[in-house]
This record gives sequence, structure tokens and C-alpha cells, in this order.
Amino acid sequence: MTDLTQMADKAREERLIVETGIDKKIADMIEPVLEDIGFKLVRVRLSGQNGLTLQIMAERFDGTMTVEDCEEVSQAVSPVLDVEDPIDRAYHLEVSSPGIDRPMVRKSDFYRWKGHLVKCETSVLVNDRKRFRGRIIEADVDGITLLRDGVAYGEPPEVTIPFTALSDAKLVLTDELIREALRADKLAKQKAANENDDEEDVADGDDN
Repeated sequence: MTDLTQMADKAREERLIVETGIDKKIADMIEPVLEDIGFKLVRVRLSGQNGLTLQIMAERFDGTMTVEDCEEVSQAVSPVLDVEDPIDRAYHLEVSSPGIDRPMVRKSDFYRWKGHLVKCETSVLVNDRKRFRGRIIEADVDGITLLRDGVAYGEPPEVTIPFTALSDAKLVLTDELIREALRADKLAKQKAANENDDEEDVADGDDN
């Protein structure tokens, strides 16, 4: 088992790409709440959509996120936001899954989606540029290697980007990604259902 596989299995893994300003303040408030109920935070964003919208992306540790899960997260974070009152005017709370073309915010995200296309930006120049698009061909504890799309003549086809240089990253929606995401979601739900069945069997056994 690789270090990143072990990392993906842990309940707590620090995000590489985090918010700033008011978004960071809100993220710091709600992240412990999410972890306590079995979810991990993906992203917080306060936007001018529909007047003012607080968008919270989250998922379970196995990568799934249902409509019921979104409701559970909303009910859990709302009291914290009401008490702390970080936003000084009325806003709409929107909780969602990361989606298929998801933001990549943890090291394990890059390992999990190795082989797929990603767009990313860096905070410093890497090979004389800050924006990249390519297929993830390697991911380890230090960074990722991309097989780049649209390489200009004379440029190397591969680039290695340290995690410390990343400022933003997102999967690119492709047919291949959609198939893989649906397959992964199905497997995760089957695993969760089997675990629930095992717990019920144990409970039935205790009653006898």
C-alpha cells in the first residue's frame, strides 16, 4: 500500500489548497464539525450568486455524497454559522458534493484520479509557466507528474509539479472520467451497504 493510499484511508488529511479571507474563516469554523459527523471539507466559497451564497463542498471519507448527506451537513453547520455569525448580511447556504469535475484539494485526490486530465495553476513558475493541463501519470507524497496537452514545439511533454507550488487544481470533464466516477460511486455505495448489513447482523445477534 502506498503512502497516498494510506493517506486516503485516514479520517484526517490536510488540504493542500485552502481558502483565504472570509472563506478561510468559515472553513476553519465548520471543518471540525464536518469531521465529527463523518465528512471532509472540499471547499468553501462565498459568492455574489443569488444575492449572496455560501457554497460548501463536502464528501464522506469514501468519496460519496447523497442529497441526504447534503441535508445532514447543512443541519450540522447552520447552528455554528448562526452563533459565530461570520457573514454580516443575509445569505443563502448551499451544500453540495464536489461533482465529477471536482476541485483537487488533497494529495490523495491526485492519487485517486491518476490517469485523468486535470487543469492546475501554480503560485510560482514551473518550467516558465503557471498554468497546466494534462493527464496525471504519477502522484507521490511530493507532487504530480503530468503528460501535458497541447505542448508547443520544443517544450517537454511531461512536467512535475510540487504540491507546495499548487494554488488551484480541478479535474477536466471527459467521458472516461464520467465512467470512472460512476463506477467508483457505485463501488463505494455497495461497500457502505455491506457494512450496514454487517452491523445489522451483529445487532440481531446481540438481541438473540
